[in-house]
Amino acid sequence: MSKNFELLQKLGKEQDFLSPVPVDTKAREAAADSATMPSAPSMPLAANPKVNPGLEEIGALVQQLFLLPGASAPRSVALTSTEPGAGCTWVTARIGEVLAGRIAGSVCLVDANLKDPGLHQQFGLDNRNGLRDALSQMDPIRSFARPLGLPNLFLIPAGAVDSSDQTPLASDRMRLRITELRSEFDIVLIDLPALNVSSDVIGMSALCEGVLLVLKANASRKQTARQAVEELQAGSAKVLGAVLNQRTFPIPEKLYKRL
Repeated sequence: MSKNFELLQKLGKEQDFLSPVPVDTKAREAAADSATMPSAPSMPLAANPKVNPGLEEIGALVQQLFLLPGASAPRSVALTSTEPGAGCTWVTARIGEVLAGRIAGSVCLVDANLKDPGLHQQFGLDNRNGLRDALSQMDPIRSFARPLGLPNLFLIPAGAVDSSDQTPLASDRMRLRITELRSEFDIVLIDLPALNVSSDVIGMSALCEGVLLVLKANASRKQTARQAVEELQAGSAKVLGAVLNQRTFPIPEKLYKRL
């Protein structure tokens, strides 16, 4: 058991929102069979836990956060980290792939890291015609969504990087676009900058139904994680849980969820 694992457990007890996610394949499959949404076609090879064992915990998180029968699952979830390099973009992409492989509903990934976008690279796409354009144009939000490996999985990239751009994430225009996204797609996952990089992250998180905090093992500290949770909650964001990136990026070893 690593030092960071112990710190996250202590943080969970003090904050009363984190606990280990059990990886129980049989229970997960049984729950999936009784879920209200019908199964979608098989997931992409990269997101198949049988091919990549490191994704078992991603599957457990998807099951418990989005697919528990009778549970009220969030439809718009933001992902952020305490500092850059925690693997937030990779986690966002993998959650999207696994989720789209388990439901028939549509899943849209949105890259809101406008200064340092990376979601498009996860799928080998270019970064043109994305969220930045959607915030300045009147075209329907679906016109900015790019189809990915599954028929129900889409990506809205950040759009071309402009160092002089001051587009606020937590703006009225963004609020309208998120409302539009929820009307067009069943699940929306938004990849945000790190909390210590952009002052808009907390406000943007509050526009979604929940936020997941990605922490990096041997780098993210207990006090930093606790402060991040407090800041998000003070800004009216609902913290759903935290993902601890236990190995060297990009494979996350341990995931935690809200009780």
